[in-house]
Amino acid sequence: MPSKQRELVIQFNQITDALLIAVVFWLAHAFREHLPYWFPLTLNIGNFITLDFAPIAVFRYYKWLYLIILPITPFILDLNGFYERRSPLGSRQTLWLIAKSISLCALVVIAVMYFLGLTVLSRSVIVLFAVFTVGALFVKDRLFQIYLRRHSQRGRYSRPVILVGAPERNQEFETLLTEHPEWNMHVLSKIEPGPQLLKELPQMLHRHPVSCVVFNVAQTAFADVEKAILICETEGVEAWLVADFVRTSIARATVDDFYGKPLLVFRTTPDITWQLLCKRLIDVVGSLLGLVVLGPLLMLPLAIIIKLTSPGPILFRQRRSGLHGRLFTMYKFRSMVTNAEMLRAELDAFNEQAGPVFKMKDDPRVTKVGRFLRLTSLDELPQLWNVIRGEMSLVGPRPPIPSEVEHYDPWHRRRLSMKPGITCLWQISGRNNIAFDQWMKLDLQYIDNWSLWLDLKILARTFPVVLTGFGAH
Repeated sequence: MPSKQRELVIQFNQITDALLIAVVFWLAHAFREHLPYWFPLTLNIGNFITLDFAPIAVFRYYKWLYLIILPITPFILDLNGFYERRSPLGSRQTLWLIAKSISLCALVVIAVMYFLGLTVLSRSVIVLFAVFTVGALFVKDRLFQIYLRRHSQRGRYSRPVILVGAPERNQEFETLLTEHPEWNMHVLSKIEPGPQLLKELPQMLHRHPVSCVVFNVAQTAFADVEKAILICETEGVEAWLVADFVRTSIARATVDDFYGKPLLVFRTTPDITWQLLCKRLIDVVGSLLGLVVLGPLLMLPLAIIIKLTSPGPILFRQRRSGLHGRLFTMYKFRSMVTNAEMLRAELDAFNEQAGPVFKMKDDPRVTKVGRFLRLTSLDELPQLWNVIRGEMSLVGPRPPIPSEVEHYDPWHRRRLSMKPGITCLWQISGRNNIAFDQWMKLDLQYIDNWSLWLDLKILARTFPVVLTGFGAH
């Protein structure tokens, strides 16, 4: 679907979903208050008529939750890709996507009620709201998809298009239109680039109500295409230029504008969206909470134990490569003797990991307390400060040492295209039991499939891994 049309459909769905959610929330409350109370309890005939509607009277305690539920529910649906679906999903996939989003929304609301001490409000209302909302949104989505299909089948507002390109390219685009009837577009004519293009195109535009002309050509035909686009400009007809003349295997192409200069951007990392802003918000809030809660309870006792059991500083500072290779100082609780870096050269022969990294199961440089810290990953806690500073994230590829980066193969370097993190897929998949190249592939898999939901799943799986010491030497 063209981006502007898709944007309107997304906005329509978000507004109607918000209205539907508002109604469903009140119905969940009314259902909780029992059906008999839906009828007027008091009727005074005289100067005034008074209707005592019990659910509405009690609902005043809940109405402020609209300030959370109305914005956050469509927002979480959007974060999970519900509104950005390029093609209709099956019923089971759609139901799972809605259920996942609404469950997360319900957990957020219950957490807010718990932290604010709102014991007067029943959590069962939120549970009923979640169940009712999943059903209502699912039915509404199915009805909307049925409407789109029937609307396209009528053909009343069908959009005729002309395809310009080599036969195989035109066939490829026509197949795409056939697979997406909801776009309501049909091919009026197909023209090959060449001398005939500039003669046939004006005639077609004059004889038929053409909606747009799609140019799907190779670079060699750009001279004729430029003139053909000027013809479309004169006629007031949209011209689409398919920008796949640069073939990439990983990077995704997006169109941008830089002060009037149209740009075709090839990007392998997530674009700057609300999801990335939410990721940063989660990083800051999560790190602050971690320092406030774990600081006095865990980090301070660990600092004292480290200081008492081995000579040297409490924190270990090391230069690491961050986003795009930018250097920063990473903090850890010291788990080794103070001259560990100087002893490293003597232990290279005992390296158990292929590639430019050094891993040794019984590293003699590790202190007794440090062994426990590494097993439980508690030595990583000071990196919460790196997250607050913006040098790291809670979730992301582990930051490498600059000397390791110097020995990377070219495809390894793409892991530097996203901000490093405290935990990652490697951390929850076996850590030191994983070969170096497989480690790099896990980081690239994370980058290529990144979403907020993936971050939350990695964070949730990190805790049992830390508690059990899975994959740590």
